[in-house]
Amino acid sequence: MSFLTVRGCETYYEWITTSAGDRTDRPVLVFLHGWGGSARYWRSTAEALSDRYDCLIYDLRGFGRSKIVAGDEPTAYSLKSYGDDLADLLQQLQVDRVSVIAHSMGCSIATYLLETWCDRIDRCILTCGGVFKFNALIFGVFYQFGQLVINFRPPWFYRLPGMDFLVMQRFLHRPIPASDRQEFIEDYLGATSEAAIGTLLSVANAQTCTDISTQIKNLKIPTLVLSCDRDTIVPASLGRAAAALNPSLDYQVLKKVGHFPMLEDAENFLAAVLSFLGTTDQNPT
Repeated sequence: MSFLTVRGCETYYEWITTSAGDRTDRPVLVFLHGWGGSARYWRSTAEALSDRYDCLIYDLRGFGRSKIVAGDEPTAYSLKSYGDDLADLLQQLQVDRVSVIAHSMGCSIATYLLETWCDRIDRCILTCGGVFKFNALIFGVFYQFGQLVINFRPPWFYRLPGMDFLVMQRFLHRPIPASDRQEFIEDYLGATSEAAIGTLLSVANAQTCTDISTQIKNLKIPTLVLSCDRDTIVPASLGRAAAALNPSLDYQVLKKVGHFPMLEDAENFLAAVLSFLGTTDQNPT
């Protein structure tokens, strides 16, 4: 297990390559996971792409294996701050250029990185992301409900028979292996309350909605917005709205898939990813 101190957080990261974890001269592809999860659900995708890329997976501050330190300011859990975390991680690892593949909340974090690192990013894939129109009432209910859910996470409850299936049912359209469901539950229970609530507060924020829309409008690097037609967490209409902001963006919808296409339909998800990344995505010499 590898850790680096990133802006005060002991951050877990891992290189997935065809060279026993050692970096090669291949281009770098960095993966961002979503709320409540960890890099673990990206592992199978990274392994499938490791013959073309050196794949960097990592856990966001306060999620998975990346543990916060006492004294973190609330601003540490803003989506912009998470983008700054990634920029610092890449600098410490001496990575000069990357392509990015993000999922769910990770897509919003990626837009902040794209704003500050645009000259170092070759391509970007935003999976199950989109733009939201701020509504104070709806976002307020969303945030209050999220707090209740986060504050009620007794491990015994989630160990009840079939609970992993019931919890994941809202996120999925197709079944995934029990081991993947269990990993998601473990990551959700292990997320710190500070990070889980702090990111919800950042998401349910008028400024965040404005920022993300502006950043997507200004994107100049090749970007694919990849939605799923059975996604009830971030419906395809929100991905379509994001793509409509910038005519240079590619937009694609995967059919009969929910919120985790990399697990529900790995074959077609990888086909879409590889088609977009192409064979010419190489670091400049």
